[in-house]
Amino acid sequence: MLLSSLGISIANIALPTLAQAFDASFQDVQWVVLAYLISITALIVSVGRLGDLIGRRRLLLAGLLLFTAASVLGGLAPTLGLLIAARAAQGLGAAVMMALTMAFVGETVPKEKTGRAMGLLGTMSAIGTALGPTLGGVLIAGPGWPAIFLVNLPLGVLALLLIRRTLPADRPQPKPERPVFDMPGTFLLALTLAAYALAMTLGRGNFGPLNLALLSAAGAGAGLFILFEARAASPLIPLAAFRDPGLSASLATSALVSTVMMATLVVGPFYLAGALGLDAASVGLVVSVGPVVVALTGMPAGRLADRFGAPRMSVVGLIAIAAGSLVLSLLPARLGVPGYIAPLVVITAGYALFQTANNTAVMAGIRPDRRGVISGLLNLSRNLGLVTGASVMGAVFALASGTAGVATAPPEAVAAGMQVTFAIAASLIVVAIVLALGSGALASSLSLRPSR
Repeated sequence: MLLSSLGISIANIALPTLAQAFDASFQDVQWVVLAYLISITALIVSVGRLGDLIGRRRLLLAGLLLFTAASVLGGLAPTLGLLIAARAAQGLGAAVMMALTMAFVGETVPKEKTGRAMGLLGTMSAIGTALGPTLGGVLIAGPGWPAIFLVNLPLGVLALLLIRRTLPADRPQPKPERPVFDMPGTFLLALTLAAYALAMTLGRGNFGPLNLALLSAAGAGAGLFILFEARAASPLIPLAAFRDPGLSASLATSALVSTVMMATLVVGPFYLAGALGLDAASVGLVVSVGPVVVALTGMPAGRLADRFGAPRMSVVGLIAIAAGSLVLSLLPARLGVPGYIAPLVVITAGYALFQTANNTAVMAGIRPDRRGVISGLLNLSRNLGLVTGASVMGAVFALASGTAGVATAPPEAVAAGMQVTFAIAASLIVVAIVLALGSGALASSLSLRPSR
């Protein structure tokens, strides 16, 4: 989990350096980040299901090998095109690692300690996110940009040794009983998700004909996928699973929460620089408070979920996010940096509690042969929320600021834009709370038992 999260955050800081190294435009080098994210988003459900079928330990080893090899290839890439291809392959390896790491919790951790294990995974993910910019900056200033990819070689080898020594071997499954992997469904879902991710990320807030075409393709692909899965003998995602109100609510609330959390990363820096007048170093320091809070609260959040019940703690986490977002929406700029950090701490602590409890509630009751695909769906809902939030919340902020160029907008316009954005964010979390309460999850504790 640490490696896959580090792979997302460490490359962002290198984009200006890569543009100089390859004499390329920002639009070209941004594919170093997009290729990784889109690869994860498009394939994470499919690799989770594949792990259910062929063995999770075997596939996790293969995914880690691919991630490590692709990292080395990226560090040695002589052209930007080869680096982007390596990042896409690295994203496939990361998708395997993210989906199956969570799925393994159900096999290796006692049920009464599931929350603590999920909290630890959340802590490692936050550490990877927070460590990326700092470690990347040090490596670029020292050995150079290839080091941000080559650093994964020793880390990957260490992870391989840990997997081989600690994770249980896959149980052999008789071939006549083994379902067939749904290749057509995988292809349709990957194309659909890739089209949606591209629609949300291309143009950097400027929604044009290409974005509309990609969204239309994603909608058509989703329709075809549902029709195909309804008739498939061994579907990639059993559509009947979405009839469980607890699972559907968990996936929807996860997407909504991730959409709001992305606003703190997209809108926050503009507010800190434009309204509060902070320099780049100070902005980075304040923004890093969020991942640090998540890292520190992940394990305590897991213990709370184990002790008081995961569904209940999910709602408590949502209430904290809504309260923090509401305070940010009402916050006058004159309160300065402390007035921004205080609600940010509440939001990110609530996020850590929600994410840990929500994942625990779902994964603790899932039948063993579906842990991989459900883990993939949980990760997918989070990723879709992140890519949606980057586009939609960024557009809301720009519109609410009332200026064509947010970067050059006056402080009062930036402050007004932030207040409107987080008022909408608070409203989205209220919707998530209604979904969580309406699903009956508090009463049933998301008991996802095998259906007969």
